[in-house]
Amino acid sequence: MVSIKKVQITFDCADPERVARFWCEVLGYVVPPPPKGFATWEDYERTLPPERRGAGFACMDPSGEGPRLYFQRVPEGKVVKNRVHLDVRVGTGLVGEERLAALEAECARLIPLGAVRGTLLLADEYNESCLNMQDIEGNEFCLD
Repeated sequence: MVSIKKVQITFDCADPERVARFWCEVLGYVVPPPPKGFATWEDYERTLPPERRGAGFACMDPSGEGPRLYFQRVPEGKVVKNRVHLDVRVGTGLVGEERLAALEAECARLIPLGAVRGTLLLADEYNESCLNMQDIEGNEFCLD
């Protein structure tokens, strides 16, 4: 029997805390507690060498069910389309106009957070409608 492993999804980015807090808002995730012995993440960061400060940040599903997201600072910017992306499941079980309304409502909620609207792909004989978007650093994701 194969055991199921938990996964962490890692994003390369320029500003880990900013991108993590964006995804907290998108997914209803939270920032995990700071390491033992530290009252805040800021207290912990002050113990790191200057070049390591702000180099990583995480967020997690408060229920513990969803994957942890980790954001790591990298020197290069994003230059190509993601090979893997997140589908934010806002229209599950919905079809037609009801699904489109759910996608549009979530898009309207995310744009003030810094998300960028992409292409609306309408349902066909194989797939339901979805809406392509980008996060605050240009990483593609879909409202599905």
